[in-house]
Amino acid sequence: MIHILFFDTDILVCVKPRGVLSEGDGNACMPRLLTDQLRERGEQDRIFPVHRLDKETEGLMVFARTSSAAAALSRAIVEGTMKKEYLATLCGTPAEEQGRLTDLLFYDRKRGKSFVVDRPRKGVKEAILDYRVIKRDENRTLVRVSLLTGRTHQIRVQFATRGLPLVGDRRYGAPAEGEPLALCACRLTFPHPKTGEILMFELEK
Repeated sequence: MIHILFFDTDILVCVKPRGVLSEGDGNACMPRLLTDQLRERGEQDRIFPVHRLDKETEGLMVFARTSSAAAALSRAIVEGTMKKEYLATLCGTPAEEQGRLTDLLFYDRKRGKSFVVDRPRKGVKEAILDYRVIKRDENRTLVRVSLLTGRTHQIRVQFATRGLPLVGDRRYGAPAEGEPLALCACRLTFPHPKTGEILMFELEK
């Protein structure tokens, strides 16, 4: 059962569980799971994904329920009026309590990984995030991350490149300790696609 925080005729905001694909047509993907829950409630069941979270990442997502709402939310992403914040636990400790990370990223589809590169070329995109240390615990650090761009595996690879892989992220160099990926989309802010009202949803972790 997907935890639905809010829905109206235009949008649905929910918490994606870890291990579930955020898009796709499969029975275990978010669109199908949400469609089934809406049908059970007797609701109009059209679902349009407009953004994604990695399969291993949990947290807040918004889905459109009409094509016009999907277009409006997609514009919000392009225009930067949809804001996303995450909580991530790092292996190690950043040198600074807060800061901005800026890199050039290339996503290799065959290998399913993003890489930091040193110069622009085809397929390379700029990646920018801000972070703030929340808590330190022995050799781990909880940080709050604000994304200024939305690149594949952005948070994971930007910290890993600096010797600070996320706990549980074996793909990017974390120790193989059997823990899940320590990344949660904890806050989502965006203008309602019909009214323009700024909506904000937050998870307490």
